Amino acid sequence: MPHPISPCTPRQRMVNAYRGAWSDMRPCAPEFWYYVPARVVGADMVAFEREIPLWQAHQRTFAHYRTEGWSIVWPDRPNPAVETSSTFRRVGEGRYEETTIARTRYGDLASRKLYDVREPSWVVERPIKRLDADWDAWIETAFPPIALHDYTRANRALAAVGEDYLLEVMVGGMFFDFIAEPLGLEAGIAALIDYEDRYVRLHQRYIEYMIEETRAICEHAADAPLFIYCAWSCASLIGPRLWRKWDAPVIEAIAAEAHRHGRLVHLHYHGKCMANLPDLAVSGVDCICPFERPPGGDVTDLATVRAFLGGRVTMNGNVHTVETLIRRTPADVEREVAEIIGAFAGEPRLIIGTGDQVGGDTPDENIYAMIEAARRWGHTS
Repeated sequence: MPHPISPCTPRQRMVNAYRGAWSDMRPCAPEFWYYVPARVVGADMVAFEREIPLWQAHQRTFAHYRTEGWSIVWPDRPNPAVETSSTFRRVGEGRYEETTIARTRYGDLASRKLYDVREPSWVVERPIKRLDADWDAWIETAFPPIALHDYTRANRALAAVGEDYLLEVMVGGMFFDFIAEPLGLEAGIAALIDYEDRYVRLHQRYIEYMIEETRAICEHAADAPLFIYCAWSCASLIGPRLWRKWDAPVIEAIAAEAHRHGRLVHLHYHGKCMANLPDLAVSGVDCICPFERPPGGDVTDLATVRAFLGGRVTMNGNVHTVETLIRRTPADVEREVAEIIGAFAGEPRLIIGTGDQVGGDTPDENIYAMIEAARRWGHTS
C-alpha cells in the first residue's frame, strides 16, 4: 500500500480511481439515480423528472449521504431541420401522458411517454412504426448538427458541482441503443437482421458522428470524463455476438478520440457482462459499471473480473441492490463490501458501487452501512 495521502475531495477520489491512482480512501459511489434523490429532494417522480435538473438532485443526495458519486449532464442539441411540439395531460390518478410530434420534411413522427408520481417515466409509443416509411424522417432527427450544440448549461452545471462529486458529460449510447430507441428491443433486433446492409452503412455514419461529438465535447465542455450509456446494448438482451459486432467498435472509437484529448471515459454496461469482459477490458474505456451479481448479472467471481481487467480498467459496482441492500441486514451489506475490497486488495482501480440503481425502498441503514464499511476498510494508507 502507498504511504499516507493527503485528504482528497470526492471528485478527486473518483478521478484517481479512473486513472488507477490511490487516494486517501477508496471511493464509494452508490448509484443514486431517480428513487433516492427524489426522496431526498422531496419530490414525486413526475416533478423530479420534469422540473429538477438531475445533476442538482444528485448533488444534494451525495451531500446528504456524505459519499462520492457520479452523474451526467449533456449539451443542448438543437436541430433546425426538425420542429418538435409536445402535449402533457393527466390520464389518471397520479398518472400523466406526454405526446411528442417531430415534424420533418420527410414526414411526422409521433411518440408517447407515461409519467407516474411513484415510478420513472416509460415509453409506450415509439416514433418508427414502419421502418421503410419512417426511416428518412427518423434519420433527420437522429443527427442534430454538432456545430450547433450548446454547452452553456452543461458548463454551468460542471462549475456548480465543482469537487462535490464527479459530474460527467454524456456523449451518447452504443449503436444498438441508438437504433432500438425509436423501434424497441424486438423490432431493433429484427431490423438488424432484415436490413443489415442499411445498418452497416448507418453504423459507419454513427461511429463518425460519435467521434465528432466526442471531439466537440472535449473542445467545448469543461474538463470531465465522457459517459457512454447503456439501455439495451448488452449481452443480456442482444447476446455477446451482436454486441461485439455493433457496439464494441463505437466504444473503441469514442475512447480513442477522448484519450487523444486527454479525457477519461466511463461506460455503463447493464446485465450479464462476463462473455464480453475480454472485449470490454481492451476497449479503451477507463471505468465500467455496474458489474451486477445474479440474477440480473453474471458476476460471481471477482478474482476473474480483476484478472480480465488487468489493472487497465476500473471496476465500479457489484453491491447487490435487491438481495443485499433491500432484503438483507447492515451486517450483510458490510460483508459484501468487505468481499469486494478484499478481491481488489492492492489494486487502486476500484470504486465500491452498486449493481445499478439503488431502489426506492432501500432502508437508509443499509445505505449508510455500505458507505461506512467502505470508509472502514477502504483506507489506502
